[in-house]
Amino acid sequence: MENMETIEVISCQIIAASGCAKSNYVEAIELAKKGKIDEALDLIEQSKEIFLQGHEAHAKLLALSAQDKLEIPLLLMHAEDQMMNCETMKIMALELIEQCRQFQKIDQRLGRIESAYAVS
Repeated sequence: MENMETIEVISCQIIAASGCAKSNYVEAIELAKKGKIDEALDLIEQSKEIFLQGHEAHAKLLALSAQDKLEIPLLLMHAEDQMMNCETMKIMALELIEQCRQFQKIDQRLGRIESAYAVS
């Protein structure tokens, strides 16, 4: 029972650190979209330490696994990790698509302006 409680505590540490870092990454994208690039990069930098805490907690699980004290299959954890990464990539893809859309609108506007002022 003690081992299961340890695994649950470590799992919560991973979830908390990953969730906080992910939220910061999304907020950084929003800052960048508003032209606040330096603030966005600062937030990304701050998130590295938070995410590292999650990695350190994960290392504890790996140590338990190496000692055959891990009752939750590591393969299942890896599968869930892949699913979360997929969701994160979805968020990033949607954001990048929106950025591309905005760049296209700007390019179209610039094209119309250049056409209007073109010297024949």
